[in-house]
Amino acid sequence: MNSSSMEIKPKKHYEILDGLRGVAAILVVIFHAFEAFNEGSRFKQIMNHGYLAVDFFFLLSGFVVAYAYDDRWEKMSQWEFYKRRLIRLQPMVIMGMVIGASLYYLQASNVAFPQIATMPIWKLILVMLAGFVLIPLPPSMEIRGWGETFPLNGPAWSLFFEYIANILYALFFRKFSNKVLGFLVLIFAGMLVHYTVFGPKGDVIGGWSLTMQELYVGFTRLLYPFFAGVLLSRLGKLIHVKGAFWICSVLILVIFSIPRLGDENSLWMNGLYESIAIIVLFPLIVAIGAGGEIKNPLSLKICKALGDISYPIYIIHYPLIYCYMAWVFENKVPLKDGYGIGIGIVISSIAIAYLCLKFYDEPVRNWLQNKFQKRKVS
Repeated sequence: MNSSSMEIKPKKHYEILDGLRGVAAILVVIFHAFEAFNEGSRFKQIMNHGYLAVDFFFLLSGFVVAYAYDDRWEKMSQWEFYKRRLIRLQPMVIMGMVIGASLYYLQASNVAFPQIATMPIWKLILVMLAGFVLIPLPPSMEIRGWGETFPLNGPAWSLFFEYIANILYALFFRKFSNKVLGFLVLIFAGMLVHYTVFGPKGDVIGGWSLTMQELYVGFTRLLYPFFAGVLLSRLGKLIHVKGAFWICSVLILVIFSIPRLGDENSLWMNGLYESIAIIVLFPLIVAIGAGGEIKNPLSLKICKALGDISYPIYIIHYPLIYCYMAWVFENKVPLKDGYGIGIGIVISSIAIAYLCLKFYDEPVRNWLQNKFQKRKVS
């Protein structure tokens, strides 16, 4: 039997991991809403470590990609792998850019985003089109003032790195033995510790600008969690406990909510905490989540719903956050007067994500799969 007649059969989902992705996605929206009140300081952030959701997503992604594809390469070409990943991720990347462009001029603020009021629409359209295909923009082409690679939808930077990780996996890492992969993961963990504990900031915040320093941060955040997830999937060392979804959800909430440790004179303390969270606690959570079982129908429905909207929430929420920040900064709104609108932003993000999922993402992906994704792969 040749490869053209080998059928790639779907595998079961890890429902708990799907649910945990949704929990982290909602928490990152809440974190970003609170950013409007941090006075520009990483030491005054509420839900201080919410940005670690990105590192958790990378680890989850590495685990799921390895689980889904490690044993399929005799039946699947690299191009088929890339098509599958593009069909899964790219439609919502485009939608995120459309929403970002649609709301761009509503975010004008002399305090937060002074460039917006004078930005020509042709440049906005050009940036949107570049965002459709995830072409990262240098600071000289940025149209917001924050130096973001994707100024219409900042979190798209992590999708850019997600694609890099998928390419590295398909080209090289899938071929490595567990010993070689383990050695590389150890090196990547050392990179992470070196940057967080001994680096200039004491945290992993960054990765969204096209500068050498920010690219280093991005790769440091990407390499350990993604390929640790691949290694964890291969090793299959899962932990079986009752109530795994709820236990893991609480752990994620606690990790994200821990206040920043130390001050400007003891940055290493927070860096050490983040290193432990990413290197030890996140793999532990994924091992518990993957090893758990859901027997309660309600819990299963919750996990499925959270999993379905997790990616849409993450990729569409930030244009609303830009609007919220512009309002808060322009009017000097204190937290006690602005949290109600912030709650509305979180709820709106969830609602818009659900509408995008049902009326755009799922239909588009189904059409693309029927047209371009072969069930039997050459």
